Amino acid sequence: MKTKLITATPNPEQIIAYCARVSSDNQDNPNTTGLLKYCLKHGHWSPFEHASMTIEIQTSRAIARQILRHRSFCFQEFSQRYNSNLEFENVEPRRQAQSNRQSSIDDLNPTTVRRFQEAKERVERYCSDAYEEAMMGGVARECARFLLPENTMSKLYMTGSIRSWIHYIDLRIKEDTQAEHREIAEECKAILTNHMPVLKEIVWQA
Repeated sequence: MKTKLITATPNPEQIIAYCARVSSDNQDNPNTTGLLKYCLKHGHWSPFEHASMTIEIQTSRAIARQILRHRSFCFQEFSQRYNSNLEFENVEPRRQAQSNRQSSIDDLNPTTVRRFQEAKERVERYCSDAYEEAMMGGVARECARFLLPENTMSKLYMTGSIRSWIHYIDLRIKEDTQAEHREIAEECKAILTNHMPVLKEIVWQA
C-alpha cells in the first residue's frame, strides 16, 4: 500500500487563521501559529473546515471498504471493470487478540505464518486464473470481478477538510485499528503535518 498527496489548499494554516479571524480587524496578520494552537487546544474546529486536502491511496479492497466508511470525505475509487493488471496486497498474518476483537498481535509461530502465506498464494493463483478464464469466455468484467479475493489492490482518491483529516487520522492511528489501515493513517498524518507543522506540536506531539 502507499499514499501520495494529490492536492492541498495552498498555505492551509494561513487560510484557516484568516477564516478564524472573521470577526477581527486583523485578518491579514501573517502570524498564524499562536491562533491555530489556541483553536486546537480549545476545540474550535469550524475554521479547519475551510482548507482541504486530497490524497491518493493504494490498498486492498478490504481496507478500502473500511476507509469508505468515513462519510465526511468525498471518494473516487478505481473500478475493477478497467483492471487489466491484477495486483494483490501482501498481508502478514497475526494472532487474534483475546481482550479486543478489533486488535491482533504479531507473534504467530513461523509454521503458521508459512502455511497462511502458502494458502494466500494458492487463493490468488486460483482466483486470477478463474477471473481470466471467465473473461475469455465472454463474462463481463463487472461480473468477473466477483471472483477476486479481498486483498486485490484498489486505488481511491480521498478528499476532505483539514478538520475531517485530523479526526480521521486521530481515530485510525490508534492500536485498535487494523494494522494495514493504521499504516495508511500514519502516512496521511505525515503528509498533513508536512503542510501544517502546528499539528505535530498540538495534536500529535512530535
